[in-house]
Amino acid sequence: MEFARWVWGVALIGLSLSAGASPFVVGEGQRPQSLTPYLQILVDEPGKLELQDVWAASSQRWQSGVNASFGFSEAAYWVAITLQNTSDAPMGMIIRQDYPLIDQLDFWQPSLDGGWRHTATGDRRPFDSRPLNLRDFVFPITLPANTTHTFYLRYQTAGSMNIGLSVSSETAFLPQLGKEQILLGIYYGGFLVLVIYNLFLFLAVRDRAYAYYMGYAISYGLYFGVHNGVYFQYLWPGNPWLANQSLLILLGLTLIFGIQFVRTICSGPRLAPRTDRVARWVLYALFPLTAIAPFVDYGPMIVVLALLTLMLSILFMVMGVISLLRGSVPARYFLVGWAALLVSVVIYMLKTFGLVPHNGFTHNAFQVGALVEMVLLSLALGARVGEIQRYGYTDQLTTLFNRRYFDERLAREFTLAARSGTPLALLILDLDHFKAINDRLGHVRGDDALCAVGQLLRKQVRKPVLACRYGGEEFAILLPRTDREQASAVAGRLLKLVSELALDGISLSASIGIATFEQQNFASAMQLIEAADAALYRAKQSGRNRFELAQCESDVNAPTLAAVTQ
Repeated sequence: MEFARWVWGVALIGLSLSAGASPFVVGEGQRPQSLTPYLQILVDEPGKLELQDVWAASSQRWQSGVNASFGFSEAAYWVAITLQNTSDAPMGMIIRQDYPLIDQLDFWQPSLDGGWRHTATGDRRPFDSRPLNLRDFVFPITLPANTTHTFYLRYQTAGSMNIGLSVSSETAFLPQLGKEQILLGIYYGGFLVLVIYNLFLFLAVRDRAYAYYMGYAISYGLYFGVHNGVYFQYLWPGNPWLANQSLLILLGLTLIFGIQFVRTICSGPRLAPRTDRVARWVLYALFPLTAIAPFVDYGPMIVVLALLTLMLSILFMVMGVISLLRGSVPARYFLVGWAALLVSVVIYMLKTFGLVPHNGFTHNAFQVGALVEMVLLSLALGARVGEIQRYGYTDQLTTLFNRRYFDERLAREFTLAARSGTPLALLILDLDHFKAINDRLGHVRGDDALCAVGQLLRKQVRKPVLACRYGGEEFAILLPRTDREQASAVAGRLLKLVSELALDGISLSASIGIATFEQQNFASAMQLIEAADAALYRAKQSGRNRFELAQCESDVNAPTLAAVTQ
């Protein structure tokens, strides 16, 4: 019997060589080397072949030089690897399968007594079935001096079939493993830092976008922990069911939080309602899919979630573009981050469905793109805070700053002017007979008039000048480092421009009150406002379409109230 197994092994080597495969010659201190070009692959569609059946298979059934990524398949895949040691000393080598999500992986290697030693492992089997306690499938072998040996593996999985075999010497494998562990620590540490950082921001801002971001980042980070086989190694090594089904649950949660985050950060309901509606339908479908994920077959569910991932990646890009074109500032950062992720997702999905080879780039691009995306999405959240703050300080009708922002800026500018001894001018502009416009033409036309004046002020003022809608039909213009003569010139120009506005059926004029803070003539910003408001009242009483320049009573050297009529 032992002799028969030895004969079959030699026969298989001959079949492999005749089919075009050449042995890989290992060397002393062999660095990690992909074995994909040296693989012989036999597809077992029914999945019922035994090792003896594989030995007896004709050479035409074996394939070499093929893409080692086969997508979702119910077939079993047999792999033959031929390694050659041409040295005069035995070599300890490591054969590694770098994709840990293989349900059943069987490995046969020649034993010293001429038979075969069988190792049955996979993520559907307990973790201690692995020869080494590592997240990937690692098989230590010994190649005797001046020998050529063939090793066989059988793959079968409900997920994506990715065959990623490499060989290295024991001395080269350990440093490589150490580097990978450090990189994994940095990678997951990056996720943790982003979550903690945004948690503090959420506690400060209380914006739901931060909650969605944290849910998205946590789910994504946990998903990659399962995807990389880390959690199966450290958290539930005795529970293969959880090692598989947790991947579905976490992927579903990632998509759910991702949808809510993107809809919020891109203001989807407001700026891209149609695209947002599609995203909402997918969200409603994901809730039951995620809930039933632990109780259904892994294979069909992972296919559905993979397709939804690809669809949502494209949908989010469309939503981001629409939001950007309609003025969303956070959408800029989102689009850059999502573009990086989208490219990596497409590459990974192509590999998952067997359209591109499985290698280090296609396998890890998804994870690198996800971390880059997380960093850029964190920047998008910062831009969103600025946008929220800007909306809180913006008058929605005229898009000028509002009364709240004016009050804060006036206090700062008044303090700065008092400390530096520089002048500060305040103009309060009020549209004449505005109530009559609303009564005669309606509030819609009145709003048109306010928008036209707001647009005029936005075009005329430049930093550090500040124009705000003060309330109703009143506008406030704050002019730092501007004296009364300069403020009067500005007011005269504004009166002229307002009267020249071309509005169908509406004739506009304005009255302006001016107050200037010079030589400490006002004790507070409130006094400056009261003086400008009193000057405006005088302009109204004096016939409108004019400006009045107010003087503080304490300024004994100043002339009395000045007035200019347009």
